Amino acid sequence: MNAKIELNQNPIVAYLQKSPKEFTKADIIKYICDNDIKMVNFRYTAGDGRLKTLNFVITNLEYLEQILSMGERVDGSSLFAFMKASSSDLYVLPRFSTAFLDPFNEIPTICFLCYYFDKEGNLLESSPEYILKKASEKFTEVTGGMEFEAMGELEYYVVGSKEEKYECEPQRGYHESSPFSKYETFRSQAMYYMAQCGCIIKYGHSEVGNFVMDGKNYEQNEIEFLPVDVQDAADQLMIGKWVLRTLAQMYDLDLTFAPKIITGEAGSGMHIHTRVKKNGENMYVSNGELSDVAKKVIAGIVTLAPSLTAFANANPTSYFRLVPHQEAPTTICWGDRNRSAMVRVPLGWTTKNNMCNLANPQSKEPLPKMMNKQTVEFRCPDGSANVYLLLAGLVVAARKGFEMKEWKQVAEKTYITSNIHDKENAGKRASLKELPTCCVESADLLQQQREEYEKYGVFSQTLIDGVIEELNSYKDGNLREECKNNPELLKETVKKYFYCG
Repeated sequence: MNAKIELNQNPIVAYLQKSPKEFTKADIIKYICDNDIKMVNFRYTAGDGRLKTLNFVITNLEYLEQILSMGERVDGSSLFAFMKASSSDLYVLPRFSTAFLDPFNEIPTICFLCYYFDKEGNLLESSPEYILKKASEKFTEVTGGMEFEAMGELEYYVVGSKEEKYECEPQRGYHESSPFSKYETFRSQAMYYMAQCGCIIKYGHSEVGNFVMDGKNYEQNEIEFLPVDVQDAADQLMIGKWVLRTLAQMYDLDLTFAPKIITGEAGSGMHIHTRVKKNGENMYVSNGELSDVAKKVIAGIVTLAPSLTAFANANPTSYFRLVPHQEAPTTICWGDRNRSAMVRVPLGWTTKNNMCNLANPQSKEPLPKMMNKQTVEFRCPDGSANVYLLLAGLVVAARKGFEMKEWKQVAEKTYITSNIHDKENAGKRASLKELPTCCVESADLLQQQREEYEKYGVFSQTLIDGVIEELNSYKDGNLREECKNNPELLKETVKKYFYCG
């Protein structure tokens, strides 16, 4: 039996005994008929970065065959700002590999994520999921067969009634257990539902942030996924957000991925870990050390970091989080295990010790192969991002690293060994670039670097124009300063973008 299927929580995988990548239309129809599925949902990401839904009732086999093979029409002008109402018809067709059972619907329902197609039957050039597909394919082509993988960290605040018992100290919630952590059960159920929907989860835990405001308790949590193909990673983040919000509604809780809620309390990021593999091997490690491949990726990321914020930090509250002396980065640099850096190389299990045997003296296990664990983390993104565009931009940046002749010099120049804000690093910091401080500045930087994203036709000109226009529409050049002296303006701004992403 396939070890990756044996304990898979997705009921469709368990029933068909197939990897999702192998699902066919015949498999889907068999599952629907054998398990008395009553409805089908198409889900797809629009320009606002949220999942949209189209519901179907299964009335006969012919109609089921039709929607699975031909999809359905949708109004593109209501989904994407760049589309005109005069020529906006699009098709949405399901991707069978994304099939999952809706864990919330009492009516047995199977869901799919979809691709958009234009009137000619071609994948829509400016749709977020196709842009990511193009970015991934071009990366593999440029690198001679390497595959780009990613995993996301979903940080979020759960908002509920204030409880007097077992209060947790402010800013001391990291990895807290119940009863001091109030929403551990909620988080566990969300993780289980995500797994049923096909997500490959690493772990979940409570995070640093917890505070009381306006009589309500705000508790920060995090769920991390495991590295998978970058397109699957985007799908999982979208499903993860949907599960968390839907479950919160059922629990009569509020939940937000907002980058910043209040000054002085931890903001929420959406850190992205990357990994490059070839023939199943992690290319980030060579002889137990960080490889040239990893340094090329890092060089590309730090080079395009100024414009990556256009996709990673997509509303004004993003820049309330990106302030100095916090774990959110502001300076474009990288380092080992360094949370002040924009790019962090976390512990990668490169030790030669058999930690399992040291922890369990009764064990006589061989040293496990740990090289595949090493990742490189991009720390500035947050929950405002359109996940597909963010990951597509990150893949473009990684590809840029392989195309740069000066990658080694860039990597060396931007490397730091300690906290970038320490006094001894003042000279180093002065030589490095800073991330933008507002959406308008981010838009200008995207304009300056747009050719890198449009290269090979990965991002369309129309899409880049639309992102720049939206960022400029916020007119937030002085907003952060204005909010410092105006708490009410800060509250109004946070409220406006509370449900971003």
